[in-house]
Amino acid sequence: MKRVHVIISGRVQGVFFRAYTEKTALSLNLKGWVRNLPDGRVEVLCEGKDTDVDTMLAWCREGPPSANVTGVEIGDEPYTGEFTGFSIRY
Repeated sequence: MKRVHVIISGRVQGVFFRAYTEKTALSLNLKGWVRNLPDGRVEVLCEGKDTDVDTMLAWCREGPPSANVTGVEIGDEPYTGEFTGFSIRY
């Protein structure tokens, strides 16, 4: 099992990035959350099976059709199993 903390930069707000992230994470059975940051970036914390997290990270590098991802910072964290689902935080 794996847990990652991700910061995505570029044109990632106002393009339904959070909604697409939630949909993708749920399809991969990942747990955690996504939220917009005040500086225009998007933050994701997710955990699950290694291969599913890796698939999510590959998706984050592309984002939804209207996004233009210019950077992805990935931090590995210890898996905790603390989440019961995946949600958008406001």
